[in-house]
Order: sequence, then C-alpha cells, then structure tokens
Amino acid sequence: MTQIIKGGNLPLSGEPMRVAVVRRSGGPEAPKVDAAALLVDADGRVRDRGDLVFYNQPEHAGSGIRLLGEAQGEGGVVADWLEIDPGRIEASVERIVVAASCDGGAFGEVEDLYVRAVSATTGAQLALYAVEDATTETAILLGEFYRRNGGWKFRAVGQGYDSGLPALATDFGFSASEEEADDEAGDEGVAVAEAPAPAPAPAPAPVTAPASVTAPAPVTAPPPVTAPVPPQAAPVPLAVEKAGAPVPYSGAPVAAPLGRLNALPAEFGPEFPYFEYQGDGKEDVETGLTLPRGFIAVDVVKKGAGFLDIVTLTVRKRRWRQVVRSRMVDLRGVGVLHHDGQSPLRLRVDTRGRWMIRLRPVSTLRAFDGPVEGYGPDVLAYTGDETGVRFRYEGDEDKKGYFGVAAHRKGGHWEYRFSRRDRGRGKGDLPRGPRLLVVEADGAWSMEPRPGGGGGFWSRSGR
Repeated sequence: MTQIIKGGNLPLSGEPMRVAVVRRSGGPEAPKVDAAALLVDADGRVRDRGDLVFYNQPEHAGSGIRLLGEAQGEGGVVADWLEIDPGRIEASVERIVVAASCDGGAFGEVEDLYVRAVSATTGAQLALYAVEDATTETAILLGEFYRRNGGWKFRAVGQGYDSGLPALATDFGFSASEEEADDEAGDEGVAVAEAPAPAPAPAPAPVTAPASVTAPAPVTAPPPVTAPVPPQAAPVPLAVEKAGAPVPYSGAPVAAPLGRLNALPAEFGPEFPYFEYQGDGKEDVETGLTLPRGFIAVDVVKKGAGFLDIVTLTVRKRRWRQVVRSRMVDLRGVGVLHHDGQSPLRLRVDTRGRWMIRLRPVSTLRAFDGPVEGYGPDVLAYTGDETGVRFRYEGDEDKKGYFGVAAHRKGGHWEYRFSRRDRGRGKGDLPRGPRLLVVEADGAWSMEPRPGGGGGFWSRSGR
C-alpha cells in the first residue's frame, strides 16, 4: 500500500522519482500554492541558501533536484512537479523535505491537497500522502525523503506554519536576512559570510507524467497529466459604541484613534463606530455585527504573560482566519480581519488573564509613507508605488523572536514579503499599493521605504 497517513513511512527503492504537490484549483481568487524542497544535513539544517529549491531558485547545483514547474489537469487539478534522483544526492544531505507555501490565503482553503511520488521510469506510484487537517497554515511540510540503513524512506509529515515559507526555512537554519551581510556587520559588528546562491537553471523541457495511476481515496481527483512548463480629509472622530456593555479595564486603556489617517480606498473597509469588548481567559465573542464586506482593524490589549490567539469563527464556530497572535507580556498591538459582509462577526479570544479588543475602521490605521516604529504586532496602510524597505528588529528582552511583514490586498488575499529571526537589520520589498502591511513582531521594530530598492530573496519573480 503506497498511500499512508500522517506520521507513516514507506521504504523506497532509491530510483529516480518525480514528486507532485497536487491540489484542486478554486478559480482565480483561490490561494496560489508553490512547491519547494529543502536539503537538510545531519544536524537538521540547510547548509546555505543554495539548499532551498523553490520558485526563485529552481535547481540544486550539487544534487540535481529540480523544480519542473506547474501542470494543469482535468477537473481543475493543478500540480507542481519536482524531480529527485536519490542516487545523485550529496553524501552530506540526510533528508529532502518537500514543502509548499500558500499565497493569498491559507491551506485550509486549498482543496484536495496531497503529495505524490512516482517512478521517473515506469510511472508507478511510490508514495502518496493526503493532507486532511490544514487550517490557517500558509506553509506546510508535506513529507520528507530520508536515509535509513543505506537506503531511502519516505515519511508523511503534515506540519504547518502560519508564517509562510520564510519562517519554515528559518526552522531549518536559514534566514533570508542573512544575505544582508553588510547590514549585519553594521548592527552587530560581525559580518555573516554565506555561500552565493547558484544561478537558476534554464527551465527544462516539459516532462510527461504517467496518467494511468489515479490517486486513491480520500483523494478523488486524478493527478495532472503533464509537468510543464491623495488622502481624504480627516472626518470628525467617530464615537465609540459599547457592545454588550463592555468597559475597558483600567489597568490597560487603549487611546481612542483619530478619524481617517491614510489614503486607503473606501472599498478596503467599511466606516463604522468603534466597538469594544473585554473578557477574561478563553472566550467566544458574539458581536452581533454584520458590517459591510472588507477589512476591520482590531486593537488588542492583554495583561500579563501567556500566549494570545484571536481568530474569526464560521457560523458553526470553527476557526477560520487568523486576526493576531502573540506571546508578548502586557501586549498592546493591532491585528486585522477580513469580514465577508454577510454572516454576523464572531471572534474567539484564547489567552490567560484579562483582555480587551476594539474594532475600528482600517481608515484609522497609520500610513507607511516614511519611517515608522512599533512594538509588537501592528497593521499599517500602504498606498504608494512598488518600493524597497529597510527594517531593523530589536527582538524581545533576549534579543530573540520573530519579525515579519505580509502585504494584504483588497479581497483578503495576501503574501509574505520579508522576515527575520532575532535582532538585526534587513531589506525587503513591497508591491504597489494599496495594501495593508501586517506586522508580526515579538519586540521593537522600525521600517522605512527605500525607493528603487527591493528584489529580496523571497520576492516572487513574475507574479
């Protein structure tokens, strides 16, 4: 039996393989999925950035692993194909991790996601693992090929990340910000030396994948057949309406924002009076609000230590979209949600201790049109042209933690733009606005535009 469940493993013959990351397309508004592979050593780390095979680096120079590209099949089935020959893998590589990232949504919105390996010579199916429990993840480890007793095996992993491909790669010892060695030297006094990335190989000729082997249940779709180829004037400040008689607790007040502060188009989010809610511990918030479709800013205040996680809920009270999450002590931050404009807005606040949230229009968010500073999670409004960004992250009290920025466009679709682990400086880029810039951070940070810059390691070429 070649179909296995999460955590299962299978022996392999070591023959050349083609590996497909398969899903069913939901149309032009559906999340965009990209496949990737990481070559990992005995310490569980990539040796340098050349050990990542993904859309900007489609071939590994030493081991011959190639990303062949995207193929379309019947019934809306789509696959990204990788070519892997275990016999050519460098001796220092212990594992080949097959992953995928999701742009414009989360893997919970991707239909019929599975990874499938077939023989490159006969087309016989070698392994198949279907992902059935994805929710808010924007990157996922699907499976891994690993050495065992002189041979190779495949393991179904299914581990997800809410912070995209950069965060996934960071867990294997790689940070895109390391390429900014000169900036690191200025910040820490030590330059980080790193091997240059190999030049991307030319796109290979299309390779025909066998169509005779169909995916078994629970995957109902057949595999794809071919592997390719001026701001508005500020209005009078809005009044705060209290819903359900919530009152901000005195230990952590939130200042009332001041009307329109940016040039986001009106269709980005509705105008409405502010609504405040407060509670203690884990609680589902039934706001009773059915606001027009669009983004809504969420101010968050939490006293004390403990992880905080806020998500929107479906009508059946299932987790839907992430609003904000943080491990910071005495948090005062900003998150954002996208409301469908139809069902009543429901939120789940999961934390320890007292908290307060405030809903306000995204027109009241700070604009990113010059240097900005913040502490913890935040959301900024960007309405400029394509630009580079220079940032600095101070980290938490131990100079550790995560910093990342995602750009959200109208309709709720988004993509990660740049990130780093631990204290330091870095560079990234932003697409043309209007966008909401959602900042994840565990400490203090600052950013400023760099006109004419950009082209970071994670920038999606040609998208």
